[in-house]
Amino acid sequence: MNPKQQAKMMKQLQEMQRKMAETQEQLATETVEASAGGGMVTAVVSGDLELREVRIKPEAVDPDDVEMLQDLVTAAVNEALRSAQELANQRMGSVTAGMPDIPGLF
Repeated sequence: MNPKQQAKMMKQLQEMQRKMAETQEQLATETVEASAGGGMVTAVVSGDLELREVRIKPEAVDPDDVEMLQDLVTAAVNEALRSAQELANQRMGSVTAGMPDIPGLF
């Protein structure tokens, strides 16, 4: 690879790095929601995979069936995390689209 090609590639990589940082900042401000049990439990997760909120409807709380509530919370949080990861993958994929294939870089 000649020096001119290297310089061009470095410039592209720096631009991609800037776009990735910008995208990560945007993801931190976006949220996705998922619910379980017909909306009895809702989890809100940010695009940077941080659990922001769990909402539980009062009728979901049954002292005689705590396991059901635990299962609903787990299901809602896991689905919200999957959705947030998918959002992050889509956004980051758009940043790296069109970049040259550099062996060992990704």
